[in-house]
Amino acid sequence: MTDSPTFTNGGEEPVGVTLARWRKRRKISGQALGERVGMSQAKISRLETGVSAPDPHDIRVIAEGLELPADEVDRLVALAERSGDQLSDWHSTEPNLAGQQQFVRHLEAPAREVRVFQPAVVAGLLQTSQYARAILSAYRTELGDDQIADSALAVSEAVAARMQRSQVLDDPDRRFTFVLTESSLSNQMCPPAEMLAQIARIREVARQPNVSIRIVPEAATWPFPPLHGFELMGDRHVMVDLMNGSIVSRGSRRTIRQYERVFEAIELIAVSEIDAILDKHQKNYVELLAAASV
Repeated sequence: MTDSPTFTNGGEEPVGVTLARWRKRRKISGQALGERVGMSQAKISRLETGVSAPDPHDIRVIAEGLELPADEVDRLVALAERSGDQLSDWHSTEPNLAGQQQFVRHLEAPAREVRVFQPAVVAGLLQTSQYARAILSAYRTELGDDQIADSALAVSEAVAARMQRSQVLDDPDRRFTFVLTESSLSNQMCPPAEMLAQIARIREVARQPNVSIRIVPEAATWPFPPLHGFELMGDRHVMVDLMNGSIVSRGSRRTIRQYERVFEAIELIAVSEIDAILDKHQKNYVELLAAASV
């Protein structure tokens, strides 16, 4: 028997929480532990807080680095293995708009591959600042929730944070795949001139060698109902869009596999030759712009 920590309500603690308690009991800093086991302090922190899924090998290395009893090491490794097969523990993202962008940026940072499906609007990483402002302002004015945003300043801060997030597209060592629907182009979220700028932005990003943008045509037959947008961040996280923010699955392999299958099926009905579709909607917004100027 060990003196391993447990929840006061009788439940079993997440592996990362238990490791954090042991580390503090041993009076070892996260930096010192990372140096001892050959991991970064940031990785130790992500495991302890549950941002990263508990990989059984990493858990064994850390537990042994903390010189835990052999039965406790085995218990934590077994718990990590079981957690990978359980249904996901969904968490909400940060409630305020700017905080949410920073939170998502933190989750995206370690992912070498990011896959995004958006059925209704242009994906956040592809948005221009004015398109993003229209989207984020809608949350402020329509939902009226002080926890989401309570001022024009909050929206401006969120737009700036989203633009900062999009800089990750310039990293040639990372791969991004976006699947949009044609509806995401026909849904006019801002004035025609700004929709034209948004289409130009999609064309520009699509030329980057590390980015693939595919569009599901209006006439396509769907393998799954396009109920909501989501983002796969490597094989660690999936983020699902809600009207009042987003929720994140923190590492359930089963949930990740489910969303990967959905993404792959939708990707098959999307086209990679997107210029004709973009031309169609560009022409529509040019006509709307001309009509408005008469």
